[in-house]
Amino acid sequence: MAWINSLIFLVIGIAVGFFIARMTTRDLKQQKNMKRELEKSRYELEQYRQELVDHFAQSAELLDTLSKDYNKLYQHMAKTSSDLMPDLPDQDNPFAKRLGKITNLEVDTSNQPPRDYSGSASGLLKSEKSTHAS
Repeated sequence: MAWINSLIFLVIGIAVGFFIARMTTRDLKQQKNMKRELEKSRYELEQYRQELVDHFAQSAELLDTLSKDYNKLYQHMAKTSSDLMPDLPDQDNPFAKRLGKITNLEVDTSNQPPRDYSGSASGLLKSEKSTHAS
Protein backbone atom coordinates (compact mmCIF):
# COMPACT_ATOMS: atom_id res chain seq x y z
CA MET A 1 0.00 0.00 0.00
CA ALA A 2 2.90 2.37 0.74
CA TRP A 3 4.34 1.85 -2.71
CA ILE A 4 0.90 2.66 -4.26
CA ASN A 5 0.79 5.93 -2.33
CA SER A 6 4.36 6.67 -3.38
CA LEU A 7 3.48 5.90 -7.00
CA ILE A 8 0.41 8.19 -6.86
CA PHE A 9 2.44 11.02 -5.32
CA LEU A 10 5.14 10.49 -7.93
CA VAL A 11 2.59 10.76 -10.78
CA ILE A 12 1.02 13.84 -9.18
CA GLY A 13 4.48 15.39 -8.67
CA ILE A 14 5.43 14.71 -12.29
CA ALA A 15 2.14 16.22 -13.51
CA VAL A 16 2.53 19.32 -11.34
CA GLY A 17 6.21 19.67 -12.32
CA PHE A 18 5.34 19.32 -16.01
CA PHE A 19 2.59 21.96 -15.67
CA ILE A 20 4.87 24.43 -13.86
CA ALA A 21 7.72 23.82 -16.29
CA ARG A 22 5.39 24.37 -19.25
CA MET A 23 4.07 27.66 -17.83
CA THR A 24 7.51 29.05 -17.00
CA THR A 25 9.09 28.11 -20.33
CA ARG A 26 6.28 29.82 -22.25
CA ASP A 27 6.91 33.02 -20.30
CA LEU A 28 10.64 32.57 -20.78
CA LYS A 29 10.20 32.14 -24.54
CA GLN A 30 8.05 35.26 -24.70
CA GLN A 31 10.62 37.16 -22.67
CA LYS A 32 13.44 36.01 -24.97
CA ASN A 33 11.39 36.96 -28.04
CA MET A 34 10.67 40.40 -26.59
CA LYS A 35 14.34 40.90 -25.72
CA ARG A 36 15.35 39.87 -29.24
CA GLU A 37 12.82 42.30 -30.75
CA LEU A 38 14.06 45.07 -28.45
CA GLU A 39 17.68 44.50 -29.49
CA LYS A 40 16.63 44.45 -33.15
CA SER A 41 14.72 47.71 -32.71
CA ARG A 42 17.68 49.34 -30.96
CA TYR A 43 19.98 48.24 -33.77
CA GLU A 44 17.61 49.59 -36.42
CA LEU A 45 17.27 52.87 -34.53
CA GLU A 46 21.04 53.23 -34.32
CA GLN A 47 21.33 52.48 -38.05
CA TYR A 48 18.67 55.10 -38.78
CA ARG A 49 20.48 57.67 -36.64
CA GLN A 50 23.75 56.98 -38.42
CA GLU A 51 22.06 57.30 -41.81
CA LEU A 52 20.57 60.60 -40.67
CA VAL A 53 23.95 61.91 -39.54
CA ASP A 54 25.49 60.82 -42.85
CA HIS A 55 22.64 62.46 -44.76
CA PHE A 56 23.08 65.79 -42.98
CA ALA A 57 26.86 65.68 -43.38
CA GLN A 58 26.49 65.10 -47.11
CA SER A 59 23.80 67.80 -47.35
CA ALA A 60 26.05 70.29 -45.56
CA GLU A 61 28.88 69.46 -47.94
CA LEU A 62 26.62 69.92 -50.96
CA LEU A 63 25.31 73.23 -49.62
CA ASP A 64 28.86 74.41 -49.04
CA THR A 65 29.76 73.51 -52.61
CA LEU A 66 26.62 75.24 -53.87
CA SER A 67 27.48 78.37 -51.90
CA LYS A 68 31.01 78.47 -53.29
CA ASP A 69 29.72 77.94 -56.82
CA TYR A 70 27.13 80.70 -56.34
CA ASN A 71 29.86 83.09 -55.17
CA LYS A 72 32.01 82.19 -58.18
CA LEU A 73 29.06 82.78 -60.52
CA TYR A 74 28.27 86.11 -58.88
CA GLN A 75 31.91 87.20 -59.12
CA HIS A 76 31.94 86.20 -62.78
CA MET A 77 28.73 88.11 -63.50
CA ALA A 78 29.96 91.18 -61.65
CA LYS A 79 33.32 91.18 -63.41
CA THR A 80 31.91 90.56 -66.87
CA SER A 81 29.16 93.15 -66.43
CA SER A 82 31.73 95.82 -65.63
CA ASP A 83 34.05 94.60 -68.42
CA LEU A 84 31.37 94.33 -71.10
CA MET A 85 29.49 97.49 -70.12
CA PRO A 86 32.11 99.91 -68.79
CA ASP A 87 30.03 103.00 -69.62
CA LEU A 88 26.97 101.75 -67.74
CA PRO A 89 26.20 103.96 -64.74
CA ASP A 90 26.60 102.24 -61.39
CA GLN A 91 22.92 102.66 -60.50
CA ASP A 92 21.93 100.68 -63.62
CA ASN A 93 24.41 97.86 -63.06
CA PRO A 94 22.95 95.48 -60.46
CA PHE A 95 26.38 94.01 -59.73
CA ALA A 96 28.27 97.29 -59.27
CA LYS A 97 27.21 97.80 -55.66
CA ARG A 98 28.69 94.51 -54.56
CA LEU A 99 31.63 94.30 -56.94
CA GLY A 100 34.07 95.78 -54.43
CA LYS A 101 32.77 93.51 -51.67
CA ILE A 102 32.79 90.38 -53.82
CA THR A 103 36.36 90.75 -55.03
CA ASN A 104 37.61 90.90 -51.44
CA LEU A 105 35.43 87.98 -50.34
CA GLU A 106 37.31 84.98 -49.02
CA VAL A 107 35.93 81.83 -47.50
CA ASP A 108 36.52 81.88 -43.74
CA THR A 109 37.50 78.42 -42.58
CA SER A 110 38.45 79.45 -39.04
CA ASN A 111 36.26 78.92 -36.03
CA GLN A 112 35.67 82.65 -35.67
CA PRO A 113 32.10 83.93 -35.45
CA PRO A 114 30.74 85.43 -38.67
CA ARG A 115 31.56 89.08 -39.35
CA ASP A 116 27.95 90.10 -38.96
CA TYR A 117 27.93 88.68 -35.42
CA SER A 118 28.24 91.28 -32.74
CA GLY A 119 29.09 90.54 -29.15
CA SER A 120 26.83 93.33 -27.92
CA ALA A 121 23.08 93.89 -28.17
CA SER A 122 21.85 94.77 -31.64
CA GLY A 123 19.17 97.18 -30.51
CA LEU A 124 16.28 94.92 -31.36
CA LEU A 125 15.57 94.06 -27.76
CA LYS A 126 16.55 97.31 -26.10
CA SER A 127 14.02 99.03 -23.91
CA GLU A 128 12.06 101.93 -25.36
CA LYS A 129 13.80 104.47 -23.09
CA SER A 130 17.19 103.71 -24.60
CA THR A 131 15.84 103.85 -28.19
CA HIS A 132 14.04 107.17 -27.67
CA ALA A 133 17.06 108.70 -25.98
CA SER A 134 19.31 108.27 -29.03
